[in-house]
Amino acid sequence: MDTIASLFSFITTPVSWVIVQFHKVYGAVFGPDTGWAWGLSIVSLVILIRICLIPLFVKQIKATRAMQTLQPEMKKIQERYKNDRQRQSEEMMKLYKETGTNPLSSCLPILAQSPFFFALYHVLNSIASNDTIGVINKSLLESAQKAHIFGAPLAAKFTDSASKVEALQSSLTDVRIVTAIMIVLMSLSQFYTQRQLMTKNVDTTVKTPFMQQQKMLMYVFPVIFAVFGINFPVGVLVYWLTTNVWTMGQQMYVIHNNPTPGSKAQAAYLERLHKHITHRGKVSRRRDKVIIKAIVAKGRDRNEYERKFINGLNKAGLAAQSDGTVIKGEAAAATQTEDGTPTTTAAPRRQQPKRQTKAQRQAALKAAGEPEPKTSLTKSDEPEDAKPAGAAQRGTAKSGSGTRSKAQSGQRKGPQRPKSPSKK
Repeated sequence: MDTIASLFSFITTPVSWVIVQFHKVYGAVFGPDTGWAWGLSIVSLVILIRICLIPLFVKQIKATRAMQTLQPEMKKIQERYKNDRQRQSEEMMKLYKETGTNPLSSCLPILAQSPFFFALYHVLNSIASNDTIGVINKSLLESAQKAHIFGAPLAAKFTDSASKVEALQSSLTDVRIVTAIMIVLMSLSQFYTQRQLMTKNVDTTVKTPFMQQQKMLMYVFPVIFAVFGINFPVGVLVYWLTTNVWTMGQQMYVIHNNPTPGSKAQAAYLERLHKHITHRGKVSRRRDKVIIKAIVAKGRDRNEYERKFINGLNKAGLAAQSDGTVIKGEAAAATQTEDGTPTTTAAPRRQQPKRQTKAQRQAALKAAGEPEPKTSLTKSDEPEDAKPAGAAQRGTAKSGSGTRSKAQSGQRKGPQRPKSPSKK
């Protein structure tokens, strides 16, 4: 333990200073020797650290999603070089370099938080050992030893002996009950956080070993916390329970507002976004514009939920644009079809003029002063003698053809050859 303390000695002084500053504020409200003053100081320390780690948390989300995207390619490499581990590792590193992905980025928040965790553990352990540390002097040390959280001293552990607990002015039963409840809550919060990630914010269309690994961690991490938690002081349990609750709430916010593509959380988010857009007729939030812009840019590579979202907007008379905005269908210059290809909005069909009746046409001609044209349906008033001779001949030929049609059956039609005279 001394080796670990020496490794993190550079950070124990800043951690103790932050705790003392928060203790001054809460001590003025709840009293300097109360568990509320010291307990809330530890909680405030956690919140301050987690706020500083938000940029790393954002990198963790991006790294996790990048790893999920690369899972199909990683699986191909594993199958191709399953008998050559060295070549497999080389191809994996090449894939990470080409895509700019770092597998360790998902562990950045935990790695960055670990120095503060061990520094706090060393500070509380020194309080239990009646040793001053950092800026915690003798008077602050006595005040911290008097602080109890639900009857358990701040520096007591589940594995402490009865004599050590009595020296901290408490009973072994109270310490074990409080520490056991906090260990259970800490493990449950860790399990729920991991389960929420696996059930709501994972691309269900990709089945890879990475998902199996995450499912395994969902059950392993709570067990690890439970095993090591019995050796943590009450103050460290407060620290770890607070950071688990913070992580759970932070993850719920991310899942609700920026879900992983292809996950159940994305389906719920796009459904809410569709209702919001159809109700207002526009996109008002910048975050929604970024997501819509990414969906439109995918084109044919959209997943099922994204295609359903675009089709729902089209049915509502709206069209998603490449800049993330949404306009009405009549004014849209380009809309997106189901397969993602842009189609130009069709021009309005040409209206055919309404057909007028004969009386309306005659009235229009009279108003214009033009003579009424004779239609082919009216009978000609000319006498039959005035008809052209060609017409009469056509009529005679027509009557002749009618006579020939009455020829007897079996007789050849048309003009007959004259019979040759019989020889006498």
